[in-house]
Amino acid sequence: MKLLKVLILFLLITLIGSAQTDRPNVLFFAVDDLRTQLGCYGQKQIISPNIDRLAATGTRFDRAYCMVPTCGASRASLMSGIRPTPERFVRFTARIDEDSPDIIALHEHFKNNGYRTLSLGKILHFPPDTSNGWSKPAWRPDRSFKTESEPIIGWPIPHNLKELHAQSRNHRLPFASYDTPDDSLGDGLVAAEAVKQLQLLADQKQPFFLAVGFFKPHLPFNAPKKYWDLYKDTHIDLPDNYYPPKDAPEEAIHNFGELRSYTAVPKRGPVSDEMARTMIRGYYACVSFTDAQVGRVLNELDRLGLRDNTIVVLWGDHGWNLGEHTLWCKHCTFENAMHAPLIVRTPQQAASQKGNETSALAEFIDIYPTLCDLTGLEKPAHLEGQSLVPVINDPSLKGKGYAIGRFRNGDTIRTDQWRYTEYTSVEAAGSGETISRMLYDHNDDPYENINLASRPEYLSVIKKLSRDLNRLKGR
Repeated sequence: MKLLKVLILFLLITLIGSAQTDRPNVLFFAVDDLRTQLGCYGQKQIISPNIDRLAATGTRFDRAYCMVPTCGASRASLMSGIRPTPERFVRFTARIDEDSPDIIALHEHFKNNGYRTLSLGKILHFPPDTSNGWSKPAWRPDRSFKTESEPIIGWPIPHNLKELHAQSRNHRLPFASYDTPDDSLGDGLVAAEAVKQLQLLADQKQPFFLAVGFFKPHLPFNAPKKYWDLYKDTHIDLPDNYYPPKDAPEEAIHNFGELRSYTAVPKRGPVSDEMARTMIRGYYACVSFTDAQVGRVLNELDRLGLRDNTIVVLWGDHGWNLGEHTLWCKHCTFENAMHAPLIVRTPQQAASQKGNETSALAEFIDIYPTLCDLTGLEKPAHLEGQSLVPVINDPSLKGKGYAIGRFRNGDTIRTDQWRYTEYTSVEAAGSGETISRMLYDHNDDPYENINLASRPEYLSVIKKLSRDLNRLKGR
């Protein structure tokens, strides 16, 4: 009898081990401040061949939305699978282990189910956040934004640069080009480490969850010269809506303090047209720089023969404004800040080389349950998102039909036709007192230039959207 029990236990362990070995791997790309400024999203002025080829063999979500348009909060919400609230995932420094310590984070769940989980670069805003979920300490390059070389191009340096340095807490220009190889900058080092780790993981039977987080195109827009040179002949102009939306409330327009902390950026008022164009060019250069690093990792995945048993996910943690509505950076509830890329490639798609795209609305809290379904893991009870697997299998499906997000005192809902935002009084937090609203009709006004919220003919639309928003948002 004792021998029989031992044999049964051995068989169970063998079966569990075999099931874990058969599970697909996950390669999980996070890109900081990446809006849908990619060739695969129709932005033909952008050179992004590697992300484009991933999209061509996976599912491109054309309407995917972050939960909070700031780094730490967005990542904490995505990795926890729960919505932000006025008290949870608020700051750019938000942490799961502080704001929701009882939650099993995405990487923890995979580790608990037999995966080797690794974090390279920027995944969670602070690497110690839920560090018990990583199989080894989260890794970041020592020189993320540093190089020994001096910048060789950029916006003409002001004559009073020393004075501006003294006024700024950040003694750097918001952009620079360096005549150095990719691996002299942080994202090049992240890609090199990802290649190294893939080579080690390929020799193991244990399935892996490899999270690779790139820092660019986050400010400052620093990239090797060859990526700036891609756009030296590109005509760059300011956006057509380089003005605040008509009738937008004052709560909607911020002072983009993140950018103003850099040297030579004025402390108030608009930046010069020359600086604006150079920043847009720098953003493009950084997108191409990061795209090249994504390509290095994907090429190694293919070379190692891991492609057909690896799920690949690529997401930007939120959008970014490039002068639209006079705004820069994120930190608002307009479409450009909430909308971000999401691409998912399953092993089946990788084998068939057939991708698709979908206009189904998706929220970033949907990524956690989606990966559970794709890998055969049980979904934790705390998840608030919905799996996107039905949409991946049939991209014509409409999905849940909404995306909810928030920033500070603004809660927003995106539906097929509308974006509606309610701002509540900061002094009356929790009282539900609405002090202003925004309503944009994406059928007629996709760039959100005319706020319709004060027009009586839209009262019934506002009532329905307000009811849905307050029913669905995190509390």
